[in-house]
Amino acid sequence: MRHGGQILVDALKTNGVGRVFSVPGESFLAVLDGLYASGIRNVVCRHEGGAAMMAEAHGKLTGRPGVGFVTRGPGATNASAGVHVARQDGTPMILFVGQIARADRDRDAFQEVDYRAMFGPLAKWVAEIDQTERIPEYVSRAFHLAMSGRPGPVVLALPEDMISARAEVPDLPPPAAPLAAVAAESVEAVAQALAGAERPLVVPGGTLWSQAAADDLARFAESWGLPVAVPFRRQGHIDNAHPNYVGDLGVGMNPALGQALSQADCVLSLGSRLGDTLTRGYELMDPVRPHARVIHVHPSPDELGRLWRPDPGLAADPRVVVAALAALPVPRRWDGWTAGLRAAYEAWQQPRPTPGAVRMEAVVRWLSDHLPPDAIITNGAGNYAAFVHRYYRFRRWGTQLAPTSGSMGYGLPAAIAAKLEHPGRSVVCMAGDGCLQMTVNELSTAAQHGAAVIVIVANNGHYGTIRMHQERSYPGRVSGTALANPDFVALARAYGGHGETVTRQEDFADAFARAQAAGRLAVLELMLDPEALSTGATLAETRAAGAAGLRRA
Repeated sequence: MRHGGQILVDALKTNGVGRVFSVPGESFLAVLDGLYASGIRNVVCRHEGGAAMMAEAHGKLTGRPGVGFVTRGPGATNASAGVHVARQDGTPMILFVGQIARADRDRDAFQEVDYRAMFGPLAKWVAEIDQTERIPEYVSRAFHLAMSGRPGPVVLALPEDMISARAEVPDLPPPAAPLAAVAAESVEAVAQALAGAERPLVVPGGTLWSQAAADDLARFAESWGLPVAVPFRRQGHIDNAHPNYVGDLGVGMNPALGQALSQADCVLSLGSRLGDTLTRGYELMDPVRPHARVIHVHPSPDELGRLWRPDPGLAADPRVVVAALAALPVPRRWDGWTAGLRAAYEAWQQPRPTPGAVRMEAVVRWLSDHLPPDAIITNGAGNYAAFVHRYYRFRRWGTQLAPTSGSMGYGLPAAIAAKLEHPGRSVVCMAGDGCLQMTVNELSTAAQHGAAVIVIVANNGHYGTIRMHQERSYPGRVSGTALANPDFVALARAYGGHGETVTRQEDFADAFARAQAAGRLAVLELMLDPEALSTGATLAETRAAGAAGLRRA
């Protein structure tokens, strides 16, 4: 006879879980007891949103569900931000939420929430376990669903009396890997459709990817002479130094690449949903008036035909399909088309100088030139991230951890999860002053658990992205976008970390070297000129353009 907490922990061990992320609560004390001496590392966080984002980042890195535990009510609502990231990014994740005792349901009990209603739109499956002996069944289903089709989050609620009760029940084995074979006829149909194109574009996306898939894609693109453009924040899907890589289709994309998408007569999507960020709000590709043939390979059959008429469509693991395509004979090549797009990417890579003594374009290019190929870069949301997208060359899969959902505060929790998973690799969190303060309390988690991440804070004193849009729409009328910031360096030191302020570009390299040598949590605060608003325009230029637009209107 085991109590429910022990049954649950044993089920996690059976499924290969070695680390969970949590904020403790009295609603799941039995689980905390089960974790005691279990061998599963419990990374205790400072906020449930941070814990959920760490679990999501772990899922991105490993391809296995990241696991989080949070308490009922406020704990669950705090964690919802991380569940939303997992849903939009297609990341396997399981969130366990404490719940009130079963006898108290529907009485508006202390911290009572209907989790099916709350998480229903955010998760692939939401359930509440009512019987202790069914815990292995629910956990098994959670692991299957989190990884099936398009991966995503699962939420399981744990009534506190259920989890503390005892039962005699056997453990269930972990999910067996599904058969991965794809019919040769299907691959041949994809190849034949592609061979008829004049201006094709290959778009690999989604979380079902690997370094082997990245290598297969490079061989496929090189042998066929195909251009490869990745979706928003999927830049690790192919080596950015490869001559067939032509850039990223996302927020702040190269205008030349956006034009190429609008001119392409065939798009081979390998796992991407071809959504709004990739198509600039469906301006470059319109589902109502499609201009290009879409060959759509996606792990979920429900995605085929949702936006685009697939011609053909194939419900399959894109990793298997790209490996099969790479092994086919080459029917034709598109070297000229690809070379032109690569030249446009190379031109876009040339730094456009921004004002100030410290310049983000120079910082990012230095990191790109000096970090090892397996270094992991994380970020949340903000204009600072556009400098990463534009100027950093990702060389390997799994080195970019960033939310396609555009969630602020993601970078630091993701960096902590990455450093705990890969302690021997360089992990750098890029964050804006506004973005970092969403989850800055997780510096304490990094210090407690020995995650020696390096956080680079782009401090320009405002919410840069919103200020950019504000100046475009209401030039000169600054409202709600100014920031009062703490001393980030002093904060890092307060947590026992290393901290430095960088006020001159020529000092950055030495400061970064000292942060690396410290061997512990480090924060480098970049003092930026507020005029350096984006990669493409200063604050004054953005305001002037907004004013000109108003005059024309």
